[in-house]
Amino acid sequence: MSGSPAAPARPSVLLLNGPNLNLLGERDPAQYGTTTLADVERRVTALGEELGVTVTCAQSNSEGALVDHVHAARAHQAIVFNPGAYAHYSIALRDAIDAIPTPCFEVHISNVHAREEFRHTSVIAPVAAGCIIGCGVLGYELALRAAVGHIGGRATA
Repeated sequence: MSGSPAAPARPSVLLLNGPNLNLLGERDPAQYGTTTLADVERRVTALGEELGVTVTCAQSNSEGALVDHVHAARAHQAIVFNPGAYAHYSIALRDAIDAIPTPCFEVHISNVHAREEFRHTSVIAPVAAGCIIGCGVLGYELALRAAVGHIGGRATA
C-alpha cells in the first residue's frame, strides 16, 4: 500500500530588517511610530499564514550579516527587506540582491523622499522587484502581499 504523495513545499519569504530597526517603537516615535519590530514580525508572520506562505524573520545592524542573510535567501521565494540607512549607500547589499534570483521587495516606514536629501536615493531600488515607501509599518504587510503575488501566491495577494 503506497502512501499519498507528499504535499508540495510551502513557499517561504524572508522578512529582513537592517540597522536600528531593532529599536523600532523606541527610536523617534514621531517618525517611526510606537510599533515594535517584534509586533511587525508577528503581524507579517500571521499574514503569511493567511496567504499560505511561511515567513522567516531576521534583523542585523551589521552590513556583512545582512549580505549573508541575502545570500541565504536563495532558499526562499522572496525577500521583504527594510535595509534602513544602508539603502542609500550599501553597494554590497545592492550587489548581493542583484546576484541572487530571489525577488526582493524594499520597504521603508517613513517617506524617505520627504526627509533629508541623502535619503532620496536608494541603491537597492534599481535591483528590487518593488518598493513600498512611507506607509508606516503597514508597508511590511503591503510588501508581503506584493511578494506573494509575485511568486504566484493566492489571488487575495
